[in-house]
Amino acid sequence: MISSLLACSPVSSAQSSFVVPAPFSDEKPASTGRSETLLLAGGCFWGVQGVFQHVRGVSDAVSGYAGGNRDTAHYDKVGSGRTGHAETVQITYDPSQVSYGKLLQIFFSVAHDPTELNRQGPDTGTQYRSAIFPMNEMQRKIAQDYVDQLNQGKTFHHPVVTTIETFKGFYPAENYHQNFLTLHPDHGYIVVNDLPKVEALKRLFPAMYNTEPVLVRLASAK
Repeated sequence: MISSLLACSPVSSAQSSFVVPAPFSDEKPASTGRSETLLLAGGCFWGVQGVFQHVRGVSDAVSGYAGGNRDTAHYDKVGSGRTGHAETVQITYDPSQVSYGKLLQIFFSVAHDPTELNRQGPDTGTQYRSAIFPMNEMQRKIAQDYVDQLNQGKTFHHPVVTTIETFKGFYPAENYHQNFLTLHPDHGYIVVNDLPKVEALKRLFPAMYNTEPVLVRLASAK
């Protein structure tokens, strides 16, 4: 256990999850095995990473920081909420197995609550904001159209506050944050907040669920 290195604080109940409508627009199906990348921020990266490590077609999911500069991409600085960074997960995927739109659908359905502004549950600050960092214009348009679609359809009881932000770089988090859900399944925060998200993925997207998570090779992380 890493009780002295908590990125987040436990809450008494987990967020309920449901399948939101799929995006009206998506990337074209791919016939090759080339890899693509997307960056998603949805509160504490432990849970977001843990969910996408179990998604079919995902080959890597790395916890890290995006939105700020390289010199402030450290947990002790990001935690101040003044660096511009958000706790973010960089997801590498095979578009012949899973599309960008499907990954966004999972993000909005089970990985976090997109209606909470600059927070997730008990975790407050801009570093816990809901954000998407598109890697190209196609991703930007699909993401923005999807946020608009969910809001216009009143999918949630409150407006989606997810921001579509300019990609400035991604910086992997410290080693002790990587694979945290897998390595510490009995941790209080994980039990209350994040294991229910993985269970929701399994229940709501059974065709997309991988029993064995893809793990970050720690030698390549800080």
